[in-house]
Amino acid sequence: MEGDFGVLAPPVALHAAAPEMLAAAWLVLRETLIVPGLASRAAKEAVATAVSASNACPYCAMIHNSALTVLGPRRLDQLATDDPELDVVVEWVMSVDNPGKPVNPQIPAEQFADLAGVAVLLHYLNRMVNVFLRDIPLPPGVPEFTLPPVLWILGRQMAAAARQAHLPGAALGLLPAADLPADLSWAAGNDTVAQAYARACAAIDDAGARALPANIRALVSDNLARWHGGPRGISRVWVEELIAPLPAGQRPLARLALLVAFASYQVDPAVIERCRQVGASDRTLVELSSWAAMAAARRVGNLLPMRG
Repeated sequence: MEGDFGVLAPPVALHAAAPEMLAAAWLVLRETLIVPGLASRAAKEAVATAVSASNACPYCAMIHNSALTVLGPRRLDQLATDDPELDVVVEWVMSVDNPGKPVNPQIPAEQFADLAGVAVLLHYLNRMVNVFLRDIPLPPGVPEFTLPPVLWILGRQMAAAARQAHLPGAALGLLPAADLPADLSWAAGNDTVAQAYARACAAIDDAGARALPANIRALVSDNLARWHGGPRGISRVWVEELIAPLPAGQRPLARLALLVAFASYQVDPAVIERCRQVGASDRTLVELSSWAAMAAARRVGNLLPMRG
């Protein structure tokens, strides 16, 4: 991981309690963001930064904005850069937060799978980071005044790694081959991205079946099917209303799954503790969150304006 990405990335390492989820997260990150494609690394980092900002994930926004800055004289500020081509990419990926707003994507057809792959990846990772990591990319106890030099170092390490050779498909062997689900058909334009997502999502779907009863997965899926982007609001009343009909022992897991999918920034230690009180292990918490996060990310992938 360090050789390909430049750092041992905590957003990937947080999956360690569930080895298949760890493999899935690294597989998709490597084959979408790191491996060179038809979209530039700067365009990918602009997508990553914009998505992270929209998901209220300052951790990921800082990391990817630092990488974008080091890659060239660019920095995402108020969801705009000083590069017209990158601004088009940012407008395209942010259109999900403005359902109904006309958008002219102007994304080259051959780049769609690359850029959509990064967008879906960050919608997934942002949710996981919001649940399991702190707001800033510093270890606990490290004072915040050290953040600027840390970001500068991380950005340079990521940029240096980006200039190395990265063979497509080198991480595919981490998980078994799988068929590409219909809702991931946007990835078909890049065989490696398509297989990375097919393998990762098959593993994550299996994990969801282990961690969550079918009725909770159906509750999350049904609500995602009716969601057209944008936030659910600052209150958690909506989630309490949705889980009220469930048996008491299922409500903590359903609460966490719904919050991860729709408002991961609202997950607090009390939400996690209630899950532990009904027997959720570290592995279960990672698998549950991974499934809910990817279910939401896959939905977002289908809301992105299509190419052409």
